[in-house]
Amino acid sequence: MGLIVSMIQKTREINGDMTVREAGKKGGDAVRDKYGPTFYEEIGRKGGEKTKERHGPEFYENIGQKGGNAVKDKYGQGFYEEIGHKGGQKVKRLIEEAKRAER
Repeated sequence: MGLIVSMIQKTREINGDMTVREAGKKGGDAVRDKYGPTFYEEIGRKGGEKTKERHGPEFYENIGQKGGNAVKDKYGQGFYEEIGHKGGQKVKRLIEEAKRAER
């Protein structure tokens, strides 16, 4: 992979072209600057709603389950126990802080 990156860099030095990745980032930055960061939230929400209309809510259940299984296969069952414990501890801490702030 290093050879490919090196070849791309040399090609760019010779003719000044940008990579596809650079062009995509430049375009994304221009859209963000023109429409603001909430633009991406809006189109994401609209896309999600359209996907739900086309494929039904089960679609999200299926891809969520596939993703969860992939994570379990990669990191093991203990991973979920660990992140669940961390999340529970954070919630506990936030509740305690909120109670102290009310006093």
